[in-house]
Amino acid sequence: MPIVAIVGRPNVGKSSLFNRMLGRREAIVDDMPGVTRDRLYGEVQWNERSFYAVDTGGILGEQTSFSAGIEVHVKQALSECDLAVLVVDGTAGVTASDEDVALLLRRSGCPVVVAVNKIDDPRHELRVSDAYSLGFEDVVGVSALHKRNLDDLLDSIVAKLPETEEVYDEDEIRISIVGRPNVGKSSLLNKLAKEERSLVSPIAGTTRDPVDTSVIMEGRRFRLIDTAGLRKKSRMDSDLEYYSFVRTLAAVDRSDVALLLMEAEEPCTDSDKKIAAHVVEKGRGLILAANKWDLLPKKDKLGDKMIGNIRDEMPFLPWAPVLFMSALNGRGVQKIATSAIGVFENRRHRIPTNVLNRLMRDILAFDRLPSNKRGKALKIYYCLQSGIEPPTFVFFVNDPEIVDSSFENHIQKELRVLGEFSGSPIRTYWRGKPASPNETP
Repeated sequence: MPIVAIVGRPNVGKSSLFNRMLGRREAIVDDMPGVTRDRLYGEVQWNERSFYAVDTGGILGEQTSFSAGIEVHVKQALSECDLAVLVVDGTAGVTASDEDVALLLRRSGCPVVVAVNKIDDPRHELRVSDAYSLGFEDVVGVSALHKRNLDDLLDSIVAKLPETEEVYDEDEIRISIVGRPNVGKSSLLNKLAKEERSLVSPIAGTTRDPVDTSVIMEGRRFRLIDTAGLRKKSRMDSDLEYYSFVRTLAAVDRSDVALLLMEAEEPCTDSDKKIAAHVVEKGRGLILAANKWDLLPKKDKLGDKMIGNIRDEMPFLPWAPVLFMSALNGRGVQKIATSAIGVFENRRHRIPTNVLNRLMRDILAFDRLPSNKRGKALKIYYCLQSGIEPPTFVFFVNDPEIVDSSFENHIQKELRVLGEFSGSPIRTYWRGKPASPNETP
């Protein structure tokens, strides 16, 4: 699909306009200039046309620790895009910084539509004419806050886009890269993408917006989602941190597999466990990865000891594969694709009902079923797999209240013996026996 880059100086409303174009809150919106740092992609549909909008970090006039990196990102976005939307602040008029951005756009040779933002009232339309001094023909006065003239802006954008065919790969594997701040998520994404796609900095918490990158590995298409590091809610001292936290969880929700990146020197922290628990709760596949493996001292059977430590600290994840890697030098990174493909397929694994019931009867014949305080024993009439992604099983019993957590865990372990579900959580539900096996639970 065509790509549209939204560019401009800080705090002119680029992220607000981006959210309006997508129809949902996707980019961070904050009054603090320079909030958006990484490029953020989103699909926009308008008048039977689709395109990717790219929200970019503001080009800062003064030198900061991020200004140079942001300008590189904007230039890279322009090199990829088919059209640029230059956003200016209608209440402030055209500034020297706006003219600098316009010069950057003219040099790129990219088609441009100018969006004069914050034109909240028709009485302010005269302010729009000032933007023609930037040298571009298409100028539209809009209000991202009030959604004013947004349709006119989209019409202007679509009219300038090249005709392309949309290609959708149903087998694309979406991987969210999650973990605490500064564990190397952005470095890993850059290593996998073989380019500087995500802004990398030694300052913890640099990445705030999820970043999508499409790559081909092991003959399969992957969509990599780099996310903001999760912090404890008590440490979130601004709306900015809160929105980053919410979007990180949302990134897990829209992925097939979550790659939980942990510090090899300090794995299994409380934050790591909470992230893993959220992944399991949402039914996504999970891979545990100990990063910065090259920094550990060389010891005999270090990998076996590390796996044992992880299993002890995270006893609820005995089924999650563990990888050791270094995003910095690339060691072990090549194993991610193979592991993710396996987890992706395991989330889709299905056991035929007749095989499931026959094997379950054989297994349960040697187990003592639980009973309630009155001595009533549990009876399992039959079971079926009701869904995938994640694999979901429904057991029809005489009394669902008899089932306790320990027995449910035991059943899930037995189900993993029956089928290959490595890396995928399992759902089990207990129902009273319906009138017939064909009755929908």
